[in-house]
Amino acid sequence: MAGPLSGIKIVELAGIGPAPFSGMLLSDLGADIIRVDRAGQVNPANFERKNLEPVNRGRRSIGVDLKHPDGVEAVLQLVEGADALIEGFRPGVTERLGLGPDACLARNPRLVYGRMTGWGQDGPMAQAAGHDINYIALCGALAHFGRAGGKPTPPINLVGDFGGGGMFMALGIVSGVLEARTSGKGQVIDVAMVDGAATLMSMMWGFKAMGMWKDEVGTNLLDTGTPFYDTYETADGKFISLGSLEPQFYAELMEKTGLGAKGLPSQMDSAGFEQWRDAFTELFKTKTRDEWDALLLGTDACYAPVLTMSEALDDKHMQARGTFTVRDGVAQPSPAPRFSRTPGEIQRPAPWAGQHTDVALTDWGMSGEEISRLRAAGAIS
Repeated sequence: MAGPLSGIKIVELAGIGPAPFSGMLLSDLGADIIRVDRAGQVNPANFERKNLEPVNRGRRSIGVDLKHPDGVEAVLQLVEGADALIEGFRPGVTERLGLGPDACLARNPRLVYGRMTGWGQDGPMAQAAGHDINYIALCGALAHFGRAGGKPTPPINLVGDFGGGGMFMALGIVSGVLEARTSGKGQVIDVAMVDGAATLMSMMWGFKAMGMWKDEVGTNLLDTGTPFYDTYETADGKFISLGSLEPQFYAELMEKTGLGAKGLPSQMDSAGFEQWRDAFTELFKTKTRDEWDALLLGTDACYAPVLTMSEALDDKHMQARGTFTVRDGVAQPSPAPRFSRTPGEIQRPAPWAGQHTDVALTDWGMSGEEISRLRAAGAIS
């Protein structure tokens, strides 16, 4: 396996959303990950067709009955040889299964035990159900996605699930493994999406402390409160984005579009923002998006077309970077970030539940006799 995390072994207790996303990131960077799926989900008929979920790529899956004591014991045997474990259940679930931190660290004191939840392992909301929209709402992020006079608009589930959750889990696992190699001791990582999403707002908290950020949505520098940091419709019904914040970039936009000669208010004159917004709205409807690309794309005006997922696949810059790849007929993002000497790679397609039970257990040191015994007992599938 390639990548800077080659040699690191991780057990992932299968879940949905952000925990699998962190597994994808770690796998892309070289970690050897066994995903533990529920035995009841195993359907060998699936193995003949492709799994179309890139977020599950790169790992091998084993089917285990976690309500069977031998199934739990099989996972604990894997834990003995692992550097880390990832789980994304509500607080207390893995303890009831016999796979909580105490049980796992007793078998492997160097283990880094990553726990992913929305609300965290403690606090009055810890046991409540929730989703991304709820987590980013409570931590003060969602209120700032939207336009003045409108209601908050969820930024799909990027901020809570994947930014505040999956990315912070991956960072925590790598940090914990590095520390364990020095101390010889493992530890538990409490990854809460409310914590991570709040951290993603750090710059805005700084702006607020300096009196540069208001609680009212759509009235600030980066939330469409300014006309030069916004999107505009073009003549063909498509959209472009502007991010001309700095004076030199704004001057480039003025020069390229000819608006600098119109006698409009200065850039930071908030009293003139609506006049500017009307001018931009009128201007960008005079040309198609392709025509604006020809004039502004690649300049210092801080401009880019607003592309759909399908359009992004065909973009020249995205193609030159290899930002997306097609693996087994599935278009998906390529591994990131890029490493010059130990590049990451998509190790294998997304597995179906239980698709690699025998080979994965064998590779991690379990004998054929033990695998046969576990299968006969119904502990694995």
